[in-house]
Amino acid sequence: MIPKLEEYKKSVNITSDNVIKPGLAAIEHAMDILGSPQENLRAIHVAGTNGKGSTICFMESILHEAGISTGVFASPAMVDIHDQIRINGENITEEQLTASFQRIKDAGLDGMLTDFELLTAAAFVTFDRLQPDVVLIECGMGGRFDSTNVITPMVSVISSIAKDHVGFLGDTIEQIAWHKTGIFKKGVPAVCGQLQEEANQVAERVAEEVGCDLMIYGQDFRMEKGAPEQFQGNLHLTIPHRRMKGPHQAVNAAVAIEALCATGLQLSAEAIQAGIATAQLSYRFEEVAPGVFFDGAHNPAAAAMLRRTVQEQFPGEKFDFVIGMMANKEIKATLNELLPVAHSFSFIEFEIPGAATAQYVYDQCEFGNKKVTKEDCESIILSKGLHRKKIVSGSLYLLNSLRTHIL
Repeated sequence: MIPKLEEYKKSVNITSDNVIKPGLAAIEHAMDILGSPQENLRAIHVAGTNGKGSTICFMESILHEAGISTGVFASPAMVDIHDQIRINGENITEEQLTASFQRIKDAGLDGMLTDFELLTAAAFVTFDRLQPDVVLIECGMGGRFDSTNVITPMVSVISSIAKDHVGFLGDTIEQIAWHKTGIFKKGVPAVCGQLQEEANQVAERVAEEVGCDLMIYGQDFRMEKGAPEQFQGNLHLTIPHRRMKGPHQAVNAAVAIEALCATGLQLSAEAIQAGIATAQLSYRFEEVAPGVFFDGAHNPAAAAMLRRTVQEQFPGEKFDFVIGMMANKEIKATLNELLPVAHSFSFIEFEIPGAATAQYVYDQCEFGNKKVTKEDCESIILSKGLHRKKIVSGSLYLLNSLRTHIL
């Protein structure tokens, strides 16, 4: 589901399928008809199970500080379709997006694409028309057969590899890694975050088969702990401050720096330092009210990173969790990662197709202090028991539905 896409489809009278059809044949044909707009872009392509958005956010912030104009195509929507395509940090306007969809309709592509392929085509058409200096393209799912994989980027990036979307990508790390590393291209450097050994082996094998240089976090570059942190990689740099907290964000920041270095862009140390210091992505341990945090941890790996962030930032503290999740996620394993830092769990429902019922999530939780609640959303978020801090998590769709209560 892409919020507000249907409104645009109706306004320009274009149709597309609301299904997932992995494969590149349809989008490649569409790009040919549109005159291959993706070939006119200086792109950075980012895949990964978790950390894609944060890594792109770090790169976007650094490029902004360096005076380099940017375009971003990201998934899923934080609020609606407009924040999935950004120009210099600003959401695409209705006029700009309408113009892009109209070009696609005029090219005769009505009914030939899925919803996500249609949006991908609109992003490429928009960037080709507006010509930002660098575009940052996030895979929607997987990589090898994702519709964004029609670009030849300056660098290919994989932020992390863990189990997610197992129905489409496979149920082993090796199978998922095969999909993610499908974005590697001959002669295009590839940069990977901290990977499990099984994923490392796949990445190294695919890089050799394709013929590209591969740099992996922990082997070729790293962010060394300390106050301040030290980046060691293509360059050596002190990082005085990082706004996005957590050890996983140190890795994402390092991946962003190494990837930008691999492009050959000329970036000053000051621009990199300022970009890392100011970057902040919504719903990444974001404090939306005093002592109330939103975090979009929707799978076990992301929940483990959230737990580690809590333990790093608030050692010894226990949090009250408010949770709502999609039914197709690994609910029990995700909740289990949060148990060491939990005082209580409150499970709530949100009106999105495919959302799990609060009772079902409750039944999956192996923790004594838990409840299903139908309290008013505002009181759930803003009230705190005994001065404990609160984390609202589980699904970005849930966070979007609740955000209006704290703005």
